Amino acid sequence: MRSLSASLALVALFAVSPLSAQVIEYETVDEVTDSVVTGGERTLFTTAIEAPAMPQGPAYGPFRVLDEGRAALVDVTDARTPGQFTAMLRDHPGIATIEMIDCPGTEDDLANLQVGQMIRRSGIVTHVPAGGSVRSGGVELFLAGARRYADPGSEFAVHSWQDDTGLEPSDYAANAPENRRYIDYYRAMGMNAAEAQAFYAMTNSVPFASARWLDAGEMSAWVQLDEVKVDVSPRFQFLQLAAVVDSIPSFQ
Repeated sequence: MRSLSASLALVALFAVSPLSAQVIEYETVDEVTDSVVTGGERTLFTTAIEAPAMPQGPAYGPFRVLDEGRAALVDVTDARTPGQFTAMLRDHPGIATIEMIDCPGTEDDLANLQVGQMIRRSGIVTHVPAGGSVRSGGVELFLAGARRYADPGSEFAVHSWQDDTGLEPSDYAANAPENRRYIDYYRAMGMNAAEAQAFYAMTNSVPFASARWLDAGEMSAWVQLDEVKVDVSPRFQFLQLAAVVDSIPSFQ
């Protein structure tokens, strides 16, 4: 499982009136899918003092419709999510952006990758606002965006997956289907072969029981972002320049 529940102060993003004055009603839509083979779980939950503010709007599994152009992702995905996502786009075909608010991961990795492919085919943008938290299997959904935005103050967490038998990536051969499906997915999301291998190795550099945390700037070193505003320290700029200089062949 890769998922983490964080306490996020995002009322300003969704609330136009005081929280105490809001009456939030949810329309829950569940669709039965024909999935027989399920993937492992990848979720990361944090211990939150206060639950994140739930955005207002019709609910389709882990998604909440904010308006006719935006939906929010606020919970784990599971085997039902592909059907719920299909229903959401059927009812709200104008959705063009997914706001990734609190994304703990997935209870079914195969279904999660399927949702990611659906996001990409639909040309939907993924956006992590300041205070947004995308963790574990949620990172694959962020990668699915036709354009990807991560604001300063957003966070990500990665770790290795664990299947329903308790095995992790290192328990399988590098070219086993259990590992290849992620490399193939990253390639489908726009990475070249070297980038896909490097990103997958980075996510697996920490065991399932732990996590590696990244801010928007750190994530941009691994994933091409369409917009990320970060302050680059003079030392980091110097190290970048030194790396370029070292790569120039010597003619002496």
